[in-house]
Amino acid sequence: MPVEFKDYYKTLGVSKDATAADLKKAYRKLARQYHPDVNKSADASKRFKEVNEANEVLSDPAKRTRYDTLGPDWERYAQGGPSGPQPGNGSGFRWTYAGAPGQSPFGSDASGFSDFFQTVFGGGAGGAGFGQPATGGRRRTAQQPRAADLEYPTEVTLAEAYKGTERVLELQGVDGNSRTLTVKVPAGVRDGQRIRLAGQAHAGNGTGRAGDLFLQVKVRPDPRFTRDGDDLRMELPIAFHEAILGAEVTVPTLKGRVSLRIPADTQNGRTIRLAGQGMPRAGGGSGDLFVTVKVVLPTKLSDKEREHIQEIAAAHGEDVRAHLL
Repeated sequence: MPVEFKDYYKTLGVSKDATAADLKKAYRKLARQYHPDVNKSADASKRFKEVNEANEVLSDPAKRTRYDTLGPDWERYAQGGPSGPQPGNGSGFRWTYAGAPGQSPFGSDASGFSDFFQTVFGGGAGGAGFGQPATGGRRRTAQQPRAADLEYPTEVTLAEAYKGTERVLELQGVDGNSRTLTVKVPAGVRDGQRIRLAGQAHAGNGTGRAGDLFLQVKVRPDPRFTRDGDDLRMELPIAFHEAILGAEVTVPTLKGRVSLRIPADTQNGRTIRLAGQGMPRAGGGSGDLFVTVKVVLPTKLSDKEREHIQEIAAAHGEDVRAHLL
C-alpha cells in the first residue's frame, strides 16, 4: 500500500509561513478540542493523533526544515533509490535502508504515528529516513521524539484550595490506552494556577519521551469569602443593638468557627482583621481574614420601641451631615 503524504500545515489549520507562536496556539486549541477525555465523537482519537503528529514535526525546527524541503513529491526520492534524485542540494545525503532483507522500508510499528512520519523521520521498520546521512549499511537508531505537553482542567472549592486535595485523572494516550493518575493539589493553590507534572503526559509514539502534564486549576467562587491574594474578605451582618452596645459574635473561617469581639459604637462598614485566618502562604504562614461589618436595622418595631428611639434621637441631636453642607 502506498504511503500517503501528510499535509501537517493543513492538519493544524495554519499557513506554511506560520510562526512558532502561531503553531503553538493552533496546536493547543485543536488538542483541547479533540482530546478523547473531552471529545467523545467517533473520530476524536484519530484527529487527536493527527494533530499531535503534525505538532511533533512542525514544532521541531530540524524536522520542519526537512519536511518543507521534501514537499508533496517526497515519494520520488524513495522511487529513485540510492542513485535516484535526492532532496535538498543532494550533497552528502542518500536513501539508505538498513532493515532485514526482504523487509519493506515502508512498514509501520506500534508508535501511533503514521507510515509517512516513520518513513521520513525514521523510528519505524524502515531505515534512516529521507534527508539523513547514510551510515554505510549500519542501522541508525533515530532519536525518539518528545511528546507534546498536555493540559488537564480541574475545579476545586475554596475549602479544598485551603486544605489541599487530590484528584484522580483518567488519561488516554495516542495509542488509545488509558491510565489513571492521582495528583496532589497543594494547599493555597490559586485560581488559574498551572501545576506541572513532569513526564506524566502520554508518550508521543508509545516508546518515546513523554511530555509534561499541566493541571489547570479553577477555584470555584465561595458564597462567604472573597480571596485577595493570600487574604480573605467577608461581610458579617450584625444586629443594630450589637453595633451600639458591642457583642461577642461567632464568625465562620476556613479553619472553623472563631469568636470576634464587636466593640461598642461600631459603625456600619467597619473592617476588623483576624490575623492568620486567610489562605496558606507558599513560604509558610497564612494570610489574614478581613471582616467588614454590615449593620442590619430592625424592622416591625412596636410603638413603645419607636418611642425609645425618638428619646435617643432627642438626646443626641447632632447633625451627622453638617460636614457636607
